[in-house]
Amino acid sequence: MKPYKVNEGIEIIDLTLYLKKHKTIIIGDLHIGMEEALNTKGVLIPRFQFKELLDRLDKILKVAKPKKIILIGDVKHEFGVITETEWRNIVRLIDFLKEKAELQIIKGNHDAIVLPIAKKRGIPVSDHIVLGDFYLCHGHKLPTDKAFKEAKTVIMGHEHPAIGLQDGPRRETYKCFLVGKYKHKNLIVLPSLSTLSEGTDVTKEQFLSPLIKNIGDFKFYIVADKVYEFGKVKDVME
Repeated sequence: MKPYKVNEGIEIIDLTLYLKKHKTIIIGDLHIGMEEALNTKGVLIPRFQFKELLDRLDKILKVAKPKKIILIGDVKHEFGVITETEWRNIVRLIDFLKEKAELQIIKGNHDAIVLPIAKKRGIPVSDHIVLGDFYLCHGHKLPTDKAFKEAKTVIMGHEHPAIGLQDGPRRETYKCFLVGKYKHKNLIVLPSLSTLSEGTDVTKEQFLSPLIKNIGDFKFYIVADKVYEFGKVKDVME
């Protein structure tokens, strides 16, 4: 698991983003509880994904050695309910991460029920976080605060970007980072770290975030056995 340099001070480590100057790892869209939601819909999935998630995070954190960890929203999957298993797993996740580094959570549109769990563990939850020139938010709504207006680079999650690549009759979908612009600002979109979410194919789907415009002009970085830079989305659009 080798870090991939996007530009000066920003690295991709697996499906997470590392800000070197701030010694901060950013983790996107875990959607804990997705397997239970699928089970209730008749999709039977063995419940070993949470252990796999912790193992993957442990490997990432051993490479990055961060001083700060930021979850950039949608820690939980379902909106309005929480099961005993989900509650227990979110507590385990928070306890696991805060032993590794200082932990902060950015509230996503799925995260109302996460707030009391975080509060119980003394973990701050906010709508956004500012680190120098970086403005971190979930991305489901357009920020209007002064810090956003002054930021040079916006980092967000929410969209679960992935991209489908065609090789003859076979089409494979890979999770990816998107790097582009929102007006005069740099914009970086993280993929979901959920082991169950394949992601949204950026060549086909409509985006929900008001921050993403002109997707064809975004560069994309695929995460597979390593990180691959493929150029711009418009180069692979059908």
